[in-house]
Amino acid sequence: MISRRTAICLAVIGLSAAAPMGSASAQDYPTRPVKWVVGYPPGGATDIIARLLGQRLSERLGQQFVIENKPGAGNNIATESVINAEPDGYTLLFVNPANYINASLYANLKFNVIRDIAPIAAFNRVPNVMTVNKDVPAKTAAEFIAYVKANPGKVNLASSGNGTSVHLSGEMFMAMAGVKMQHVPYRGAAPAITDLLGGQVQLIFDNMPSILQHVRAGSVRALAVTGTARSPLLPDVPVLADTIPGYEASALFGVGAPKNTPKAVIEKLNKEINAVLAEPAIKARLLDLGGEPLIGTPEAFGAMIVAETDKWKKVIEEAKVEKVQ
Repeated sequence: MISRRTAICLAVIGLSAAAPMGSASAQDYPTRPVKWVVGYPPGGATDIIARLLGQRLSERLGQQFVIENKPGAGNNIATESVINAEPDGYTLLFVNPANYINASLYANLKFNVIRDIAPIAAFNRVPNVMTVNKDVPAKTAAEFIAYVKANPGKVNLASSGNGTSVHLSGEMFMAMAGVKMQHVPYRGAAPAITDLLGGQVQLIFDNMPSILQHVRAGSVRALAVTGTARSPLLPDVPVLADTIPGYEASALFGVGAPKNTPKAVIEKLNKEINAVLAEPAIKARLLDLGGEPLIGTPEAFGAMIVAETDKWKKVIEEAKVEKVQ
């Protein structure tokens, strides 16, 4: 039998040994590969950003950040898989506009992104581009509004699908401009752009990366960008807010983890991601993809998620967009 004094000494030694182990685990993170779940197929702009940043994080942290593509159900399959994962920092979610929109678009979600995903870091914001078929006579957003009013029932608004940011950017435009167009949803941006080029539809608020080449080729005409400032990729194209004060619609990207992920792990990831975003080569590549890097705290990204969710909820309710059951 050990004495009471010896037992107390052993307990104290055990406590002091345990403390460094806890902090060391955060300092040593990651000690194995990290899975980064993306709710889209490989090859798109979202997947490109994830692989770009994932590669640099792998190099900086000495463990692979493995991109796992889980498309389906409007990103909900990917999101739910992360929410149900262990909150240990080894499963991350690529947060994107679908997460903010789906909170109001889907009637029976089993999760709440604001509640169930811990924000880590924002990456960038990418504006959409208000783009018309080249045969549309309007050369400015104001002229296009007048054109729609002069041609009731004759102007079609294309989108990459019901409830996408492309669709809801158009709904926001119609509500704020006081015009009405026929919404024509497609299964993705490619077929929508094909019909825009062919004149079957007259307008799209498409994401910058997929429409940019067609604008530069002169196949379609960009009337405005939907962010708060002109894009360096289209420096001669004004912002839509110049015509419709208060209009803003951009795709906010970032990374999150399951709630209850250790704060030390979140802070370490935030620090490393911000360092990557500050690298000139990464900044240049993100600008090529349509948006300047955002460097900030997890709390700042969390506030952005709440603001985006509230914004799209209002658009969905005002446009009476049918909920997905």
